[in-house]
Amino acid sequence: MVQIILGYTMDLFIGDPYWLFHPVRWIGQLILMLEKRLLKEESGKKQKFKGLLLLIIVSSLSFVIPFYLLRLAFNVHILLGLFVEAFMIYQIFATKCLDVETKKVYKALKSGDINEARKAISYLVSRDTETMTDEDIIKASIETIAENLGDGVIAPMFFVVIGGAPLGWYYKSVNTLDSMVGYKNDKFNHYGYCSAKWDDVLNYVPARLTAIFILMAGLFLRLNLKNGLKMLKRDKHNHSSPNSAFPESAAAGLLDIQLGGKASYFGEVSMKPTMGDANKKIRVEDLYKMKQLLYISSGIGLFVLLCCRSLWELL
Repeated sequence: MVQIILGYTMDLFIGDPYWLFHPVRWIGQLILMLEKRLLKEESGKKQKFKGLLLLIIVSSLSFVIPFYLLRLAFNVHILLGLFVEAFMIYQIFATKCLDVETKKVYKALKSGDINEARKAISYLVSRDTETMTDEDIIKASIETIAENLGDGVIAPMFFVVIGGAPLGWYYKSVNTLDSMVGYKNDKFNHYGYCSAKWDDVLNYVPARLTAIFILMAGLFLRLNLKNGLKMLKRDKHNHSSPNSAFPESAAAGLLDIQLGGKASYFGEVSMKPTMGDANKKIRVEDLYKMKQLLYISSGIGLFVLLCCRSLWELL
């Protein structure tokens, strides 16, 4: 457990500096390389089979390589093994990275530079940002933090606590696959099917835990816990993903705002289901509160999950 705490602490203080090479880039390059070999104009059934091969190859390598690297490090010396695993775990978490990237949006909005805010949010979302208002940008930022708190912090933490860095990187590879090929479009609808569905399965428990941890953090910050519980119960399925609405609806209720709704993608306006009630206008201060929820929720998550592991080991 020492390496988990150390890895989490390193993430809080170091984050994801641009100069430090990240293993996710290797995973991404592997996915692209396999795509060139596997993805062809074939029947949907064949593309699904190729997509399954992609999932098995990428996720297996992402587990096996860290496993044997750690085995080698621990055979040399236990302290080396602990440090290597702590470093691997540090690179799995994304708490600081989420803060750093959304802080750029926050600072631009506070200074009144709407164009800079649009530029900053464009790196975080796939929707059109050129005509976004202040409220649109804040809403998109809050949704990004809430969703990625689940699959970028709590979910990898959940798997790391169960199976250490190898299982954490197994999850991270599946999540990366989903972000790269898990789209419902002509190109990836069949090829990315298995990756998208397996990512949904892996995130099922972590997403629900994330909502609970967000509510617990809201209690610390004296936010509207009653409304958070109400919105979670009412709107937890208001999303195309079976998991994303859990943390988002909890956050919307605590902040007493409405998330979701109208958004533009590649020039086409779509109406997404909403989460929370539009009781007040969304303000930049709501983004700051969401960033507080990010840190406190991740800390609560680490504490609760490590306590659960300790109890399990005692039984």
